[in-house]
Amino acid sequence: MEAIVAPLPLNDTQIFLLQAFSRVKSEQEKSDIQAILLDYYRKRVDSQASKISLSNEKIEEILNSHYRTPYTCVALTGEPPSASK
Repeated sequence: MEAIVAPLPLNDTQIFLLQAFSRVKSEQEKSDIQAILLDYYRKRVDSQASKISLSNEKIEEILNSHYRTPYTCVALTGEPPSASK
């Protein structure tokens, strides 16, 4: 049996954004608003990154790195993970 989860109520910011987007009449307007929001968050990330002294190169390295543990799929190899390298 699946648990029924009640949706959380919208906060003031979510309501504001829904109202703002409800007035959008064209794809261009939507794209403009999205660009403004993305620019805002890009500036916030840049500001936080500069506070901890991360260079653009280091940020790119972090974004492109893979820290996950590699897993071996038994269904593909036929071998348990401990038997493979």
